[in-house]
Amino acid sequence: MTKISGFGLGLRVEHYAAFEAGVDADQRPDWLEIISENYLVPGGPPLAHLERIRADYPVVMHGVSLSVAGPEPLDLAYLRELKGLADRLEPGWVSDHLCWSADAHSQLHDLLPVPLTRAALDHVARRIAQVQDALGRPLVLENVSSYVRFAADEMTEWDFIAQLLKATGARLLLDVNNVYVSGRNHGFDPLAYLDALPIEPVVQIHLAGHEDRGDIVIDTHDHPVRDEVWQLYEHAVRRFGAVPTMIERDDHIPPLESLLAELNVARRLAREAQA
Repeated sequence: MTKISGFGLGLRVEHYAAFEAGVDADQRPDWLEIISENYLVPGGPPLAHLERIRADYPVVMHGVSLSVAGPEPLDLAYLRELKGLADRLEPGWVSDHLCWSADAHSQLHDLLPVPLTRAALDHVARRIAQVQDALGRPLVLENVSSYVRFAADEMTEWDFIAQLLKATGARLLLDVNNVYVSGRNHGFDPLAYLDALPIEPVVQIHLAGHEDRGDIVIDTHDHPVRDEVWQLYEHAVRRFGAVPTMIERDDHIPPLESLLAELNVARRLAREAQA
């Protein structure tokens, strides 16, 4: 597996040409995150672009359709394709979301929250073990933003995650923006969330923008990172250390130069927080 450190960006189609033309050494990201499903093909332009860019940048793989907490059996064909791509790219790690996103009929194209119960924890732990066996590597899971709670919840989200990581040996992709969004929506302290998580399993941090509607906050990935999330990121760096960090932008995607400037903010804040 490739060693990942420093600061990265999500690789998007809009920036293929800029990366292939070359980015100034003092501005370039240290690594790139790909959306796994975009490259689960035997060939064609997406893989051709990725192979050219991968020659200059380490990559990690980030999926959106594993549905590790779902009610239906895991998609074994998908897992075989995912392993094939990982074997080809040798990424730093393979990640997906702690959520469910499929039912018996279709992919729902949404990242739906998990009931925070003992039964759900045992269910997800069994499925993580199955995924890790299929991939031959630890799975990295991202905390998702949420907008509803289950009446059956028996524990906090951070307790659920901590117990799940301990039981499975999985790792955590800590999305700081999602912690802030869910904290606002559900009325918990995002600092308490971060302080309750175990330190060692955190291997990556996501930063992204959101839409604040006052009575609800929506994780949109179409805005720059907001000040309150930057502040939470500084706290995360003080707690978890120099964890590889990246900025996500999935809509209203600006020129690469804008994202590189935003990434420099993350670099500066991380230096100050560690100092």
